[in-house]
Amino acid sequence: MKYAATLALLATIVAANWLTTEFGFVAVGFGLTATAGTYAAGVALGLRDVLQDHANRTWLLGTILAGGAISYLIADPFIALASATAFTVSEVIDWGVYTPLRGKAAEGTNRWSAAVVGSNLVGAVVDTAIFIGIAFGAAAISGAMAGQLVGKFWASMLVVIPFYVLRLVRERAVSDRLRAS
Repeated sequence: MKYAATLALLATIVAANWLTTEFGFVAVGFGLTATAGTYAAGVALGLRDVLQDHANRTWLLGTILAGGAISYLIADPFIALASATAFTVSEVIDWGVYTPLRGKAAEGTNRWSAAVVGSNLVGAVVDTAIFIGIAFGAAAISGAMAGQLVGKFWASMLVVIPFYVLRLVRERAVSDRLRAS
């Protein structure tokens, strides 16, 4: 799982930066706009939590920095720098929220899901403020915040929901086996 989560996180970081470079701001619904990479960044927020469960902090921060380095080669270098800075700072804060909220809960449990959503909310605010501030200037933060948060929230659910469903399927299978014995 460590390597799959690492590759997925790298892919979403690079995709977020490339999409933002290529398409700038896009509509996210409710009359709001966000950077085109917002959905990929939202998935990345959830994947960071998954990777926290399977790797140490050095591995995770190295993955974020590698994503920034790859992005630097294929996206606007200023976007890549803003992204690497934002992801790194927000990851440290996310870690401080996610770890205590999660406790020893297994992936896919209600407590795990609440920890992912809670840490992603905090991480998304920090990530957005830093990224938008560096990439587009401090004046753009207030106008972009709502759209960025909406996009990142929906995208982070793409990480939470599959783990939750997988847990339900596993519990059902165990229950069925116990009944059959």
